[in-house]
Amino acid sequence: MYTSGKYSSRGPALIPRMKTKHRIYYITLFSVVLLGLIATGMFQFWPHSIESTADWTLDKRSVHDAPLIRLPVSSPIPERGDLSCRMHTCFDVYRCGYNPKNRIKVYIYPLQRFVDELGVPISSTGLSREYNDLLSAISDSDFYTDDVTRACLFIPSIDVLNQNSLRIRETAQALAMLPRWDKGMNHLLFNMLPGGPPDYNTALDVPRDRALLAGGGFSTWTYRQGYDVSIPVYSPLSADVDLPERQPGPRHYFILSSQTAIHREYRAELERLKEENGEALLLLDKCSNLSQGAASARKRCYKGQVYDYPQILQESSFCVVLRGARLGQAALSDVLQAGCVPVILADSYILPFSEVLDWKRASVVIPEEKLSEMYTILKSIPHRQVEEMQRQARWFWEAYFSSMKAIGLTTLQIINDRIYPYAARTYEQWNNPPVVKWSSVNSPLFLPLIPPRAPGFTAVVLTYDRVESLFRVITEISKVPSLAKLLVVWNNQNKSPPEETLWPKISVPLKVVRTKENKLSNRFFPYDEIETEAVLAIDDDIIMLTSDELQFGYEVWREFPDRLVGYPGRLHLWDHEMGKWKYESEWTNEVSMVLTGAAFYHKYFNYLYTYKMPGDIKNWVDAHMNCEDIAMNFLVANITGKAPIKVTPRKKFKCPECTAIDGLSLDQTHMVERSECINKFASVFGTMPLKVVEHRADPVLYKDDFPEKLKSFPNIGSL
Repeated sequence: MYTSGKYSSRGPALIPRMKTKHRIYYITLFSVVLLGLIATGMFQFWPHSIESTADWTLDKRSVHDAPLIRLPVSSPIPERGDLSCRMHTCFDVYRCGYNPKNRIKVYIYPLQRFVDELGVPISSTGLSREYNDLLSAISDSDFYTDDVTRACLFIPSIDVLNQNSLRIRETAQALAMLPRWDKGMNHLLFNMLPGGPPDYNTALDVPRDRALLAGGGFSTWTYRQGYDVSIPVYSPLSADVDLPERQPGPRHYFILSSQTAIHREYRAELERLKEENGEALLLLDKCSNLSQGAASARKRCYKGQVYDYPQILQESSFCVVLRGARLGQAALSDVLQAGCVPVILADSYILPFSEVLDWKRASVVIPEEKLSEMYTILKSIPHRQVEEMQRQARWFWEAYFSSMKAIGLTTLQIINDRIYPYAARTYEQWNNPPVVKWSSVNSPLFLPLIPPRAPGFTAVVLTYDRVESLFRVITEISKVPSLAKLLVVWNNQNKSPPEETLWPKISVPLKVVRTKENKLSNRFFPYDEIETEAVLAIDDDIIMLTSDELQFGYEVWREFPDRLVGYPGRLHLWDHEMGKWKYESEWTNEVSMVLTGAAFYHKYFNYLYTYKMPGDIKNWVDAHMNCEDIAMNFLVANITGKAPIKVTPRKKFKCPECTAIDGLSLDQTHMVERSECINKFASVFGTMPLKVVEHRADPVLYKDDFPEKLKSFPNIGSL
């Protein structure tokens, strides 16, 4: 007990002495750890840069509250601007990096007021309403970031939209003082009114180093293709005047000129055209009997008669847009809003967003020297094409011109597409207005890159009374692995289809649909029984295609779901002697059509063929019992702007059992009728949409000397 008690007495005595000895050490260590944790937290959650800001809006950050920055006289001035700049030489794409959304990040500099040493601002107007709207729209978009370290593109809060309000030297000095300027690398400036008297340069005169310029009046001399972005000159009337959309069609006037500051030579030429063509042309000017002001800006006059502007633009089929002191004119936006087809006479002018917009679909561009021929040129355009251009013009305005937000975000999207080209918008997405969407079908233009294989395809067989051949076709098609359903369209109203027990036994559902009339267009009707995206249209005498050929055709369609994918190719040619189109079925190196006697396509085109086919084409096909395949080729090419895809080497279909009586295509007048079809359809469409290509799709190992078992599609037929 003594030993135990002695140990116990020493233990308690030693502990207090140890605490006393190391108390200062432990307190110091704990304090250091605690301060470290606090500092780490502050570093994580505190802004990393003094350049970071909250969301950019004028509501949160008043111009008058913005910090004042004085520019010393000796402040550096950027270089004039490098005309050789391109995205690979003057833009650091690596700053953008990879991100899953394939979207650039845009940083907007905090608002600052720049003045010279005497306190005079660099701009007479400060921040305009238009530029504030532009920056606010960008800050509300998915492009925006308030983290300067993540930014790919930098936009100054310095308003250079209107060069007339700027002091050139001081504005350039202000740009050079931006913290991330770096000779303008990855910086974007917006300017709509470049140049000044007397020369009116077509690009911003402010020295800007390597900065990108979104400019509103570029010429071919100042535009750096693939680097700068040509933007429209915004019209204030877009926000102040509501012009309801008007249905395309003939208008009261054929040509209208509404600009007030036209050069006297152009004015004289227009007056001569007016004398020659009378009431078809309306030549307006500013109203001399009205007091100047906002109200007079919205009026136009002709011989004392006053017209409301821009409302009067809706009364004309074509509206003249002539160059003024500057190439870019706000009148172009007004004309588009009115749904009037702009007739642009401005040599060397780079049209807004021409990098992505197809202006041939919405405007007529005429050289200035041919102003005297304008009326004749416009009269040669078919009425249906004019209607399409009117519709396209209005849609261009709604999508890309209607607001500063639309202009700004379109500009950023164009730059974004350059940086992430593999995720860029297609021609169709930029230029095709949204079409009517049906609840049961989606446009193939907006499908995933490759639709899934699992759903397979629906084979639609059009037949009349060739039962034996029909059964052979059904038997052969049923061997295709991706077949999901087989739909027989029975086109004979005088004869019933065979009894159910007589049909071939296949492993997929087989449905027979009886039509009410014998029409070729029945093959393209959007039957409810078609549940897959892919459709194989096939005739009842196509017994020579192998299952490998059909499966390969389906695999090709999966990669190109917006195309017609077929087997025999055909070509349209221009007959110079006859002055018209002709149909060609001989073996050539080119293809512009594939026969829908055996072709894959998206079921969406069934809806378009049935409900949206232009003019009287569908009725014409049914009346002549011919050319439904040519009509479908026209329709798809017109919608997509793309050529069909021919697969496998087959060029002709041969049916040993078919005779001249059985086979429509063996009729002696067949070629003449097919040529007539092409000319008829081209007239209705107002253009020739068919595209010619010189290639076809074959399996990768088709010609290689490999064992058959190594090939995915060994049984590919011959010519």
